[in-house]
Amino acid sequence: MSIRHTFTAALCLTLMGCLVVTHAVTLEVKEGNFTCIKAQLDANFSITYNITNGTNTVVLVLPDSASTNGSACGNVSSRLVASFGDGHVMSIVFSSDQRLYRVENLSLQYNLSDRNTFPQSTSTNVVSLETNSSGISARMNSTYRCLSSSTIRLNAAVSVIFSNVRMEAFMSGGNLSTDESVCSADQTVTTAAPPKTTTAPPSPVPPGIPERGNYTVTNGNKTCLLALMGLQLNITYLSKSQNKTVTEVRNLQPNKTSSSGSCGVTVSTLKLTEDLQMTNLNFTFTLNSTTQKFYLSALSVSASWPDMKETFSAVNTSLEYLQGSAGRSYMCSSEQTFAVVPTFSLNTFRLQLQPFNVTGNQFAAAEECRLDQENMLIPIIVGAALAGLVLIVLIAYLIGRKRTRAGYQTI
Repeated sequence: MSIRHTFTAALCLTLMGCLVVTHAVTLEVKEGNFTCIKAQLDANFSITYNITNGTNTVVLVLPDSASTNGSACGNVSSRLVASFGDGHVMSIVFSSDQRLYRVENLSLQYNLSDRNTFPQSTSTNVVSLETNSSGISARMNSTYRCLSSSTIRLNAAVSVIFSNVRMEAFMSGGNLSTDESVCSADQTVTTAAPPKTTTAPPSPVPPGIPERGNYTVTNGNKTCLLALMGLQLNITYLSKSQNKTVTEVRNLQPNKTSSSGSCGVTVSTLKLTEDLQMTNLNFTFTLNSTTQKFYLSALSVSASWPDMKETFSAVNTSLEYLQGSAGRSYMCSSEQTFAVVPTFSLNTFRLQLQPFNVTGNQFAAAEECRLDQENMLIPIIVGAALAGLVLIVLIAYLIGRKRTRAGYQTI
């Protein structure tokens, strides 16, 4: 394993109140003379920790002296490890399905007993955090490129900030491929040339309501996550055929989609992969142990649709959607739209899910979403209003009839 410094950026940026000079480094993972991972990147780690009178925030910079000991090459899974300082480690696990490779897991370990880095820390613990929702993916035999700065939150106090990224996993040669998979933040909108004819291209046919899929995650022989839902993706991307930015809506097809994931005490993940459209969705659910409420905390997507100029990828790790109580399931029959990033939103239909405390491979009692409650309330209000109107008309009729009879006298 080897690492070499490529250049030192003369850029100073203010981040979380600290002045940071970034260093672009090259990380290279080898097995013998064979290179399987190469990454050129700037990486900063923003960490908030406890001190005697409150909290303090520091920003660690991945140095050019980092060691890649512990890295490993594999056919379907490879690992890049960068160790630096006094017990600080960044680890990136890549996975491949022979068409795409992606960052399956990003983790950070930092040592609070390092007083030079964490002055006045009230703890001496070694803290380990990870996420399965980095949103980083690329075509096989291509270089993932993302020069723009992107922030990946590991929790409320710790973030990883990447920039100037060029990297490739499962490499076929010793150099980064000239074919690039560009992240959505780097993709520029091109103005299309005026059309030669006045005939407008046909509008895409709306896909209709998606079919409801049954997705599960198991831990051993036990089902630990249940999800029934129809999913619809709204993606804005650069079209090859039209040479401009377009928005397309596609349904996820359950019969062509596989599910996997992991279950934990406070974090569970659901990964959906549709082979036909080369679409991947990663859901991360978090359980707040204080309030005993769970919610969708992160969502990432990658897609390589035929008309896309580049592989589309997006991620948001600070969501608070689909909130429910521990020990219960969340249900919403109504259509819901969740904005993830400006170029991607997700629609759900006839949804019921339970990411924690599944027993007997069955959903627990359901908590209905507000939309369903409002939809049930409206007919009741309308019915009550109509009943009141009929009652008013009837009373007016009886009063009028009584007055008419009183107007006649007996001869």
